[in-house]
Amino acid sequence: MDIIQVIVLAIVQGITEFLPISSSGHLILVPQLFGWTDQGLAFDAAIHIGTLAAIVIYFRVQLTHMTSAWLRSLTRRELTADARLGWAVLWGTIPVGLCGLAFNGFIEMHFRSPLLIAATLSFYGIALWMADRLGRRVRDEYMMNWRDVLLIGIAQALALVPGTSRSGITMTAGLSLGLTREAAARFSFLLAVPGTALAAILECWKMVHATVAADWNAVVLGIVLAAVSGMLSIHFLLQFIQRIGMLPFTLYRLLLAGFIVYVFV
Repeated sequence: MDIIQVIVLAIVQGITEFLPISSSGHLILVPQLFGWTDQGLAFDAAIHIGTLAAIVIYFRVQLTHMTSAWLRSLTRRELTADARLGWAVLWGTIPVGLCGLAFNGFIEMHFRSPLLIAATLSFYGIALWMADRLGRRVRDEYMMNWRDVLLIGIAQALALVPGTSRSGITMTAGLSLGLTREAAARFSFLLAVPGTALAAILECWKMVHATVAADWNAVVLGIVLAAVSGMLSIHFLLQFIQRIGMLPFTLYRLLLAGFIVYVFV
């Protein structure tokens, strides 16, 4: 990988992982548009580690409180609001974990078509806008019940298909269930912690068993750039989501889908 490819892909991952516009779709399309060779397993692991670092650093205070409360719920049976949120994040991760283990190889082999990405970008982009328009937006993430957690977790599993957007589909589910925009976004980001950790572990496992040596300069640079751009992306969304709503992201997804059809058909 050359330095330009490392910089572009790491920043694209950091930004698109947290905005509801599909990181997996962009990481498939960008190399195809520029004619780049596959970035390799080591770099895939690096950018997942980078985006995981972005979430952990940005939400370090809330994650510390959640983790402490969750541990107390195990040892002292104290089920506080933070403990409930910690359990919600863990239970909400189960569907994507099970589906990832069962179907990840099949999806990687059969679900990387540009036209499929265009279709999922469009469909789930419109769903995001409708959930934003029609959702009641009256609850925060601490007011969710276990049914809400299960439905958002199932929605997250759909993001295994490129073009869906993990953050987009979980925010869509949260908004549909009456969460505010900020609450839907925050829970989506917190839910990304175990999911992204699992993805990073999977990529690292593949890398260990790969025969191609890793380019460690590219790996380190990819981690740093994905982490920095990821934190900026999170900050942007949480700062402006109440004012801008979801329509700009829906329009972007539709425009990108149209561009994909124009280029690849």
